[in-house]
Amino acid sequence: MLNDTIKSRIVDMSNNIKHQIITKIQASPMFAIQLDESTDVANLSQLMVFARYMNGPTIEEEFLFCKPLETTTKAEDVMAVVSTFFGDMNLNWKNIVGVCSDGAPAMLGSRSGFISLVKHKNPNVLETHCFIHRQALASKTMPSSLCANLAIVIKVVNYIKSGASNTRLFRQICEGMDATHQSLLFHTQVRWLSKGNMLARVFELKEEVDTFLKMKCKMDLLTEFNKPEFVSHLAYLADIFKALNELNRKLQGRDTNIISHTDNINAFISKSKLWRRKIMEGNTCSFHRLTDVLCNEPFSAQLQKDIMEHLDCLGREFTKYFPGINTEDPLIAMVRNPFKCVVETIREDIQEEFLELVHDSFSKDEFQILSLSDFWAKMYLAYPIVSKQALKTIVPFSSTYVCESGFSSLLAIKTKARNKLEVKDDLRCSISFTEPDITDLVRRKQIQKSH
Repeated sequence: MLNDTIKSRIVDMSNNIKHQIITKIQASPMFAIQLDESTDVANLSQLMVFARYMNGPTIEEEFLFCKPLETTTKAEDVMAVVSTFFGDMNLNWKNIVGVCSDGAPAMLGSRSGFISLVKHKNPNVLETHCFIHRQALASKTMPSSLCANLAIVIKVVNYIKSGASNTRLFRQICEGMDATHQSLLFHTQVRWLSKGNMLARVFELKEEVDTFLKMKCKMDLLTEFNKPEFVSHLAYLADIFKALNELNRKLQGRDTNIISHTDNINAFISKSKLWRRKIMEGNTCSFHRLTDVLCNEPFSAQLQKDIMEHLDCLGREFTKYFPGINTEDPLIAMVRNPFKCVVETIREDIQEEFLELVHDSFSKDEFQILSLSDFWAKMYLAYPIVSKQALKTIVPFSSTYVCESGFSSLLAIKTKARNKLEVKDDLRCSISFTEPDITDLVRRKQIQKSH
């Protein structure tokens, strides 16, 4: 089979998938987008966009497009690409209810950012700074003493991983000591979970690390590594970053919304306040590794101060980065559970239809078994006025997670050996959930007659 034939079939399937998705978006009363920009192996900046829309009684999210930004990556360049695509596909800017981005200045700039340009076309659009990126930013700041000990951990890991001989020797030490793991993990600022995973692994292998440093006569690192306050700080850091990783995992995934993510963030902020109160009382039960370490030594006043300072810092940073939605707002309360709302708290123009909804026994049954998004999408046909208000909160993306996942697929498709590949069609066939209509594609193909 010729290469051009394979390419032609990929393009045909991609166009068929795109046609199906665009048709659904055009039929949807509203839709939202998330977008992100990244550089591929050919140093070409790629703009990726996903859409979320209503398809009958369900809400779907799908890959919309991936296009290169040929020159600069300013807001005007992003807007030009998106606007051209919307024009070519006959997508109405008035139907867009939300835009989610990673918070870069080109996206969220108050005057000339992409969001500002979108609001020129639709002033009512809801802008969202990705929850995952905000959580990563809020988690960065910590007291100098904890930063110093984190730096020591990174130095130790980098030294052990710096050469093949070191790595082999460390593996042999771990095997000889029957360790659960036989290698350490690198820390990187880019990967969301790497810092917590690295700290947990170093804590688990601290005896093996100690033995390795002694064998290599790295006395400078060994001295720092064996200080009592270092071990306590390492235990606390492993515990707190485990909690931050758990929060991060809750923010990842598809089919998420602003309300559920806000609940997760508010729960973490409340837990951090609880942890601080317990630490102030000398109670470390919320931090299991730290509790194990303190079985053999006292809980020093300095350690207590460092932990309380860090928890205070986390609380301030999370509050700064997540001013959030007002969870007491009557509209939000109605979206969460319309059957517990008082009609007088609802806007007057939707009160009568709201009463019809809450007294519909079928709707009550559906609310018990469906997800929040599927419930409101299903109610749209019967109760469009109330449901439309709810869906304006449910449909917008809360993170750029699917864009990040899309870039991972792009890196797998466009490798160094295939750096000239025009990736849009291959990527659409790879990551779209919509299947190409093979029957329709075959029907449109001309049958090859024998000669």
